[in-house]
Amino acid sequence: MSAKSLSDIKYSVLDLATVVQGGDAADSFKKSVEVAQLAEKLGYTRYWFAEHHNMPGVASSATSILIGHIAGHTSKIRVGSGGIMLPNHAPLVVAEQFGTLASLYPGRIDLGLGRAPGTDQLTALAIRGENFNAVHNFPKDIARLQMFFSADNADSKVRAVPGEGLDIPIWVLGSSTDSAKVAAAMGLPYAFASHFAPAHFLEAIRIYRDNFRPSEYLKEPYVISCINVVAADTDAEAERLATSVKQMFKGVVTGKRQLLPPPVRSMDDVWNIYEEEAVMQMLAYSFIGSAETVKNKLTSFLELTGIDEVMATSHIFDHQSRLYSYKVFADIIRTSAYAPLS
Repeated sequence: MSAKSLSDIKYSVLDLATVVQGGDAADSFKKSVEVAQLAEKLGYTRYWFAEHHNMPGVASSATSILIGHIAGHTSKIRVGSGGIMLPNHAPLVVAEQFGTLASLYPGRIDLGLGRAPGTDQLTALAIRGENFNAVHNFPKDIARLQMFFSADNADSKVRAVPGEGLDIPIWVLGSSTDSAKVAAAMGLPYAFASHFAPAHFLEAIRIYRDNFRPSEYLKEPYVISCINVVAADTDAEAERLATSVKQMFKGVVTGKRQLLPPPVRSMDDVWNIYEEEAVMQMLAYSFIGSAETVKNKLTSFLELTGIDEVMATSHIFDHQSRLYSYKVFADIIRTSAYAPLS
């Protein structure tokens, strides 16, 4: 693992089209366009959406449609999935959808793939129907997608049109060591969900790098780490804004999900000691604070992990504060400077 500085890494955005209290999905989609357009101006590399279902506060269920919407409102930033939950879909349909996107927006579409349902078991049953108990082989499904994208599939009786012959990068997503083994064996880039599943992150990227096999798609291992970012003018303001994401994760821990709530002055009356411990474990890789604080934390994180790219997700209730956070974060990496958002 070679040493990297902040200027060596790429930086990107993960969006869940989060719905805030008092808002709706349509409002979230408009805000996503504004965030993506700003991210493009600030030099972010890619803008990904995550597939989730049956979650009131997450409106990114129809992931491929949102990818097209954002790609149509931007001009150069890469747009993709972080990820498509492959057991929910037939590989051929995914190939056709992303082949369509790549035909509309050449050279800009990423296909990140996960093997979790992205929801609860009852909803997964509703999505998969009679296929719920079918055996899903994640590596084989990825290989089918690669086959559908290959020009060599032209003589097959089943073809992806559009999709065939197109260069659509495939990423393996994961929150455990199992996905690291898949990415390494197939020679594919690896994106880890360290923003909510930090426990196995360091072990997973070690396994990925140690076992990586170069492929026609990738010669050396490449790691994206997704992190929570809340940046503001001061540490105190960032901590205040971050009470929204802490309340959101409390809903995950307790099973009482809600729309993203506004910040509160203190979390003391919101959670108990056990909920706090569980939430803070999930938020271990969170970068909350002023530009200087976030820069110092990010520098240490990079020294520890040697990641190639960082993907920021920012669950911030106030839209202007969210935009500002992405501006500060980009400035930290681009120039190590900090300037007001004009």
